[in-house]
Amino acid sequence: MSDTVAMRLNGGIALLTLNRPQQLNALNYVLIDRLMALLDTIELADEVRAVILTGAGDRAFSSGADIHEFRQSVMRGANEAVRHFVRRGQAMTARLEAFPKPVIAAVNGLAFGGGCEITEAVHLAVASDRASFAKPEIKLGMPPTFGGTQRLPRLAGRKRGLELLLTGDRFSPEHALQIGLVNEVVPHDQLLAAAHDLALRITRHAPLAVTSVITAVTRGINLSIAEGLEVECEQFARVAPTHDLGEGLGAWAERRAAVYTGR
Repeated sequence: MSDTVAMRLNGGIALLTLNRPQQLNALNYVLIDRLMALLDTIELADEVRAVILTGAGDRAFSSGADIHEFRQSVMRGANEAVRHFVRRGQAMTARLEAFPKPVIAAVNGLAFGGGCEITEAVHLAVASDRASFAKPEIKLGMPPTFGGTQRLPRLAGRKRGLELLLTGDRFSPEHALQIGLVNEVVPHDQLLAAAHDLALRITRHAPLAVTSVITAVTRGINLSIAEGLEVECEQFARVAPTHDLGEGLGAWAERRAAVYTGR
C-alpha cells in the first residue's frame, strides 16, 4: 500500500487505514486531505453503510500530527500555522464527527495527540489491549488543536479531561473505556473482527434511521434539552414518509424480517 490512506470494501463496510507505518501513521497534510477525499467518496456511495478507521502496522493507530511538517508551518508564522494546520485538523475531526454514516475507530496502538482527537470525534471506538493514549501537546508548549480541548472534557468530564490535557500523561485502554473515549477493549488479534461485528450490528438497521440518530446526537448534544428535542423532531419528520419506516412497521406487524432499501 503506497497511499497515505488505504481503502478496502467488504460487504458494505469501508476499511480505511492510515498508512504511514514508518512514521507511526503521523497525520501530515497529504494524509488528512486524502482521508477527507475518501470520506467524500464514501458519503455518496450508497453501497457503503459504515466506516472502520484503523492504522497500518502493529505500533500505532496514529501518533498525532506530523511534527516536522507542523514545525515548518509554525516557523512561517501563526496565521500560516492556523490556516494550514489547525483549520485542516479541525475540519477533519468535525467531518468525522458529523459524518452521516457510522464511523468506528479500531485503535490498534498509539493514539496520541491528533490520533486521540480522531478517536474522540468518531461515533464509536474499539481499542486493542495494546493501545495507548495521550494528549502530549502540552509537552510541546501548546494546547491541542484538532478539537481535543473541547471533545475530551465533554466525554470524560471537565476535571478528568483537564488532568489528561494538562499533564500529557499516557493512559491505558482500560482508562479510555472508563472515561467514555472507547466503547470496548478487546484482545489485539480480535480488534478488526470486533469493529466489523459492531458495524454489522448497526448496518442491519435502516440506513436513513442510522443517519438520523447520528445527526440528532451530533447536533443536539451541545444544545439545551428543548433545542435538542426540536432536532430530534426534525429528524423524525425526515424519516416519517420513507419506505423504510413503512417497511419496518409492516415487518413488525407481520412478524417478519424487514428489508430496507435506504429510501
